[in-house]
Amino acid sequence: MNSVIEKEKKLNLALTKLKNLNIKNPDVKKNINNLRNQKNQLEIEKQELEEKYKSLIDDYNNLSKKLDDFQNQEKIEKKKQIEFSEKIDELNQETDTLLEDIDKWQT
Repeated sequence: MNSVIEKEKKLNLALTKLKNLNIKNPDVKKNINNLRNQKNQLEIEKQELEEKYKSLIDDYNNLSKKLDDFQNQEKIEKKKQIEFSEKIDELNQETDTLLEDIDKWQT
């Protein structure tokens, strides 16, 4: 219960200070304007950073897609190379068999 009473006292004190705050004071107005300008500048910078971030995400996605395409193309090329090597091996075997047959016919 004490903490509620203490919080209420602190709130009342804060409200009293806010009521007594003289906004017409030129220094306070100047500080408020400076804070408002800084806030606006930070919002502009935030928006620029968000746009740059979005652009970087788009670039990343595009590069990832290209990388995937290159990797898929590389797999296809390796498969073709293996198939080609197998065909060459088959042809070599057939050539060996034909040469053996020719040797048999010549003897």
